[in-house]
Amino acid sequence: MKIGFIGLGNMGLPMARNLIHAGHELRVYNRTRERAAELAADGALATPSPADAARDVEALVTMLSDDAAVEAVLFGSQRNESANAQSEAVIDALARSAVHVSMSTVSVALSRRLNEAHAARGQSYVAAPVFGRPEAAAGAKLWVIAAGGSEVIERCRPIFDAVGQGIFIVGTEAPTANVVKLAGNFMIAAMIEALGEAYALARKSGMEAAQLLEIINTALFKSPIYENYGRLIAEERYEPAGFKLRLGLKDARLALAAADELTVPMPLASLIHDHYLSALARGRGEIDWAGLAEVSAVNAGLK
Repeated sequence: MKIGFIGLGNMGLPMARNLIHAGHELRVYNRTRERAAELAADGALATPSPADAARDVEALVTMLSDDAAVEAVLFGSQRNESANAQSEAVIDALARSAVHVSMSTVSVALSRRLNEAHAARGQSYVAAPVFGRPEAAAGAKLWVIAAGGSEVIERCRPIFDAVGQGIFIVGTEAPTANVVKLAGNFMIAAMIEALGEAYALARKSGMEAAQLLEIINTALFKSPIYENYGRLIAEERYEPAGFKLRLGLKDARLALAAADELTVPMPLASLIHDHYLSALARGRGEIDWAGLAEVSAVNAGLK
């Protein structure tokens, strides 16, 4: 397939590289040009603007950090770096027959807006956020959560097969995939919060966190998610960040916004939001989001 790819961060770069290795023809754009240059060495065409990455492609993949970044490239509010002028909107550069595959973690409201905007232009839209950290992206082991028209999802399956180990199709309404992604990230954050509190209790009683993790992951849960995050927290290994804490706060906000729209109380999500905010206030926004556990350690007088 001829694919445009915008957003070459910790997740996007290995995903784009796997698409190249799978034989797809890529046009790539990233605000930090060095990332695009890395892929040019692998055979991708590095473009000077997001609109150029979207031109003459069958599918456009976006893997950006938040709603603002997606809106900036799709609707043209981003400033051109070489001239102080507004960039061409990607949505206008995209062909009528093309599909936009949004793999970013964005709000339900923005996903709905994107779906409507693409439909008005005769384009297709699929929401396909992913579960997995950068190491899973590098190994093409992501889990793709997709929603949209069934025919369009089938057209995009070569993309999903190149970056992931499996796909869950959750409906024909694109925003449903974003709800699933936000619900999943909330559950991971809740696990991190629980581990942080449990470790604080264990440590204050004189027990090693690593021993508690061994017991929990043998007798109770036996989960690679508990194992991986539990080890990060036990070792207090929060840098380099696979997923930054400030983005965990962003996702908590998005989950609460979705819950507010549907009148769904989420008291635990509110607590997690405030603990992330507390960590951010202490200047910890750039560490891994597992660093949420530090808040419990601080509250327990361990730091």
